[in-house]
Amino acid sequence: MKIQANSRLVMIGDSITDCGRARPIGTWPDGLGTGYVALTAALLGAACPSHPVDVLNTGIGGNTVRDLVGRWTSDVLDLKGDWLSVMIGINDVWRQFDCPNNPEFHVYLPDYERMYDALLASTRPGLKGLVLATPYVIEPDKADPMRAMMDKYSAVVKKLAAKHNAILVDTQGAFDEILRHTPKEKLAGDRIHPNLIGHMVIARAFAKALDCPL
Repeated sequence: MKIQANSRLVMIGDSITDCGRARPIGTWPDGLGTGYVALTAALLGAACPSHPVDVLNTGIGGNTVRDLVGRWTSDVLDLKGDWLSVMIGINDVWRQFDCPNNPEFHVYLPDYERMYDALLASTRPGLKGLVLATPYVIEPDKADPMRAMMDKYSAVVKKLAAKHNAILVDTQGAFDEILRHTPKEKLAGDRIHPNLIGHMVIARAFAKALDCPL
C-alpha cells in the first residue's frame, strides 16, 4: 500500500466528508461519521491489518475551498498529519445553481484554482503523501449544465494533482462507471449526497488509488 504504516491521514472536505463526524476532530472508531471516510478507514484496516493508519476527519458541511482557507491552520496544519486527503469543489459549483442570485456564495473557476493551489503549495513540502479527489455530480449526462461545470472543476483538481505530486482519486470517474449499470436515483436523491452504496463507491476509489488490496 502506498501510505506508510502508522501514518496519520487527515481527510478534509465538505458534507460528503463530514457525514456526521465527531467534533472537534473525527477519529476512529466512532467519530469518523457514516460516509466514505469511515468506509475508507474500515477498508484499509480490514485489508491491511498489519499496516495501521490513523484516520482523522475534519470535513464540514457546506464548505467551499474558500472555507478551507479560513480553517486550514486548525484543521490541517495543527494536526500534523503525515498524509492529507482533500475533496472540495462540489459546493463551489452547486451554489452557482441553487443560489444563482447570491454570488457571494459562489467560487468561480479561476478563484477555485488559485486558492486550492495556494493551500497545497504551502502544505505539500511537509507531507509524506497527498491525495486529491475530484468533485462530482451523480449525473451521467455530460451535457447537463451542472455536470459540465463540475467536470471543469475536476480538470483543475487533476492539474493540481500532477503539479503537487499527489495521488488522484477520480470520484467522478468511479460514479460514471457504476452509473452504466445503476440509475442515479439509486445512489443519491439530490445527485450530490450519496447513500451508503455511493459512499462505498468513493471509499473503493480511495482504497484502489492507495493500492490497498480489495
